[in-house]
Amino acid sequence: MTICTIDESQRKAARVVGFTCLFTMAIVVFANFGIHERLIVSGNVAETARNIVAHETLFRIGIACGLVYSAGLVVLLTALYVILKPVDRGLALLAAFWRFVYALIWVLMTLKLFEALRLLSGTDYLRVFEAEQLQALARLYLGARFDVYYVGLLFYALASTVCSYLWFKSNYIPRALAAWGVISSVFCAACTFVFVIFPNFSKVVNLWWFDSPMGIFEIAMSFWLLFKGLGPSGPSAIAEAVEQRPVPPNLNKGWHSELSGGALNFPNLQTSDCPLPDLQIYST
Repeated sequence: MTICTIDESQRKAARVVGFTCLFTMAIVVFANFGIHERLIVSGNVAETARNIVAHETLFRIGIACGLVYSAGLVVLLTALYVILKPVDRGLALLAAFWRFVYALIWVLMTLKLFEALRLLSGTDYLRVFEAEQLQALARLYLGARFDVYYVGLLFYALASTVCSYLWFKSNYIPRALAAWGVISSVFCAACTFVFVIFPNFSKVVNLWWFDSPMGIFEIAMSFWLLFKGLGPSGPSAIAEAVEQRPVPPNLNKGWHSELSGGALNFPNLQTSDCPLPDLQIYST
């Protein structure tokens, strides 16, 4: 039997995941609903252009929030990889790659805000265009973010699906919570994929429902990691208990080194030599 313990680097990474996930979520909610929803008027190109020009600093703060969010995603994927790598290195790497693709797509979305702002800046070389043309082009860049977001959301949902499966497999968080993460992430990925092919799918399932269940999972997971941390059960719990017990004097150093390396394989060990409650060790 092979036992994987939780080391200190994983515990620190868990706290980083909890804080970063909540922080980045707060940043993106503030940028979208506190800034973009205030400045961008649906169906009114001219009013949108006037709002952006009149509140350029606020619009630039929204751009800065997008960059901070992108950086936070990189921190998040790194911390998740540190935690989940002992469970399955290949899947943890795949999830990190998919989340990195999402981070790059978010950077692309942020760059489109710069392009819209440039079109409305009144620079001399843009005067060959009519004001209405520039406003329409600016609104085009702003609207393109919508499509880009749902392309990126597919990769984010795939990453969340893999991570949730590894959470479920590892027992690091409650299995019920991890199962909800798997279900909500698969649902988000499926809805997003169908929406890309059939845009009218949003009339069947509201766009808000695509990622809201997954967002609820991430909020719950973040608070769990911040206040509860990683909670091993099963083999992991046994391993931590073994590590915390003093080594009996009649056991040789070779056995202890094998145990510290994460493998329990000691044919001559008797149950009386390992005073752990409810633990049975069988000779091989």
